[in-house]
Amino acid sequence: MAAILEEIGSVLNAFDPITLDQMSGIKLMNRIDTKYLVNVNQLPELLAKAKADYFAQEIEGSRMASYRTVYYDTQDAEMYVVHHNKKLNRQKIRMREYVDSEQYFLEIKNKSNKGRTKKIRIRVPDDGVADQQDAVEFVDSKSNYQMTQLSPRLQNQFYRITLVNKAKTERLTIDMEIKFHNFKTEDEDCIRKLCIIEVKQDGNMHSPFKDYLEDLRIKQKSVSKYCLGMVLTDKNLKRNRFKDKVFYISKL
Repeated sequence: MAAILEEIGSVLNAFDPITLDQMSGIKLMNRIDTKYLVNVNQLPELLAKAKADYFAQEIEGSRMASYRTVYYDTQDAEMYVVHHNKKLNRQKIRMREYVDSEQYFLEIKNKSNKGRTKKIRIRVPDDGVADQQDAVEFVDSKSNYQMTQLSPRLQNQFYRITLVNKAKTERLTIDMEIKFHNFKTEDEDCIRKLCIIEVKQDGNMHSPFKDYLEDLRIKQKSVSKYCLGMVLTDKNLKRNRFKDKVFYISKL
């Protein structure tokens, strides 16, 4: 992994940079997401194709950021089960830490039956959201749950590359070296060679990156990092729907 990460970093350095301030108008909080799964060894070729059409987000000189996410769920993992059972209207509640900048956000992510993702969030001082009045009120008033119903269920950590097209109408993220920790079972897992690419658009606009993926015959394949992590770290959960996907990732 060290060698491939070094190669990826070298390709990223050839991109024109974009700062967080310059990205402030490209939040795409209400959007259509398209996901792809690739082996990390395919990433340098994909990035080389993209460098003329995309900016690479740069934070304090780095173009590969570290993220940590804690997902909240009910005692019986209702949000996981809803997703497993193919309910089109569903919700995730999570605390996200941008590790390099030490920023924390509490997020409520809604997926509609039209395939659109709408995310709302507030900034919080640290990851102890259950003890923060503003955080509790946010969850109680804006989600389908009360904070008293929820507890930390799964943590993931990963590296993320963020690209923005030159027209600034599209943002895409590339997550890799994803590690999971389950708070209930205390089990851990890591999928080092999986990259999850997510193209985020406000409508069906043309995406050059989708063209690159098509050139390499990489088909759309969605996955939830929360559901994947839960399947890998809690053997007691219902999992029939996800078995084929886990097998596909294993082969990849």
